[in-house]
Amino acid sequence: MQPQSQQGFHPVFCTIVPPHLLDKLSQSDNPDLAGPSRRTLEGDAARRTRRQMATVVTVPASPAATGEEASDKPDRTLYDCRHHTKLPGTKVRAEGQEPTKDASVNRAYAGLGATFELLLKAYGRRSIDGNGLPLIGSVHYDQKYNNAFFDGEQMVFGDGDGVVFLDFTVAIDVIGHELTHGLTQYTANLSYYGQSGALNESVSDVFGSLVKQYTLGQTADQADWLIGAGLLAPGVQGVALRSMKAPGTAYDDDVLGKDPQPAKMEDYIHTGEDNGGVHLNSGIPNRAFYLLATALGGNAWERAGQLWFDVLTGGQLAVDADFASFARLTVAAARSRFGEGDEAEAALKAWSEVGVPTS
Repeated sequence: MQPQSQQGFHPVFCTIVPPHLLDKLSQSDNPDLAGPSRRTLEGDAARRTRRQMATVVTVPASPAATGEEASDKPDRTLYDCRHHTKLPGTKVRAEGQEPTKDASVNRAYAGLGATFELLLKAYGRRSIDGNGLPLIGSVHYDQKYNNAFFDGEQMVFGDGDGVVFLDFTVAIDVIGHELTHGLTQYTANLSYYGQSGALNESVSDVFGSLVKQYTLGQTADQADWLIGAGLLAPGVQGVALRSMKAPGTAYDDDVLGKDPQPAKMEDYIHTGEDNGGVHLNSGIPNRAFYLLATALGGNAWERAGQLWFDVLTGGQLAVDADFASFARLTVAAARSRFGEGDEAEAALKAWSEVGVPTS
């Protein structure tokens, strides 16, 4: 295998709200529900197509950071799209500047910083590329845009339609999730299809949740293990976009439908939609991580998170990895870092419970 820094990669377009959910909303008889989601779905499809047609390139190397200030502190810049789609928009806040009067700007600024801090303090990594890459975010993208995304270069946040979705900066784990797609891009570079794509999504859920837990000072037992809690508008029957603890239970709503995520391999969804069900089948490795983290107890970013980080950055994870190969690497990482102890045993048990073989 080539070193990860030399692997070619497609700059994947990754959104927090999956296409199947937007498609469900776009078919509503209520124009206030259908219109924004249909426009979001169409816009996302166009952006995704442009990304997929991009030439495979080499992961760009960042300029070497110089000095403690450049390497150990984030470099954030926030922009305001003012409800247009041209990126990045108008610059509204740079690193070190005081908060603005715009809550979306300030939440995005804080979320970018929280993700940077987790990577640095927990894993010694300077930004998503490991070399102090500046973090860029744009808020107020388009009108009633029902999504947030990482486009390979920056974060983008919609305001939501106010009927189903609220402002996408309200959930710090969403920010962590999307930035982790950048971390994956610069490390394992997992292909965005089938099981490797579901792993790509799951890794983002894992570190998105860890960003929230780290920021709130929560142990694994105290965490809610929800992705996107606070995004659903009042009146929607649901608590979040996804549940890592109990995949398939995040929402059950007349308009959204029922959360379709499986929790075990026996319920794996075979589909050609959503790049082979990447947002659906991610529930399986998500639950494995939850089981591992809660079995080990304490702060999930320390032992369980360390194993996932080791696998993601260790250079042995193939770009087209399936669940079983990822699982085996987590067990190997546990033995390498902690020996034949609780960590390896808990990892084996977690993967077994969700039906993923490790041998």
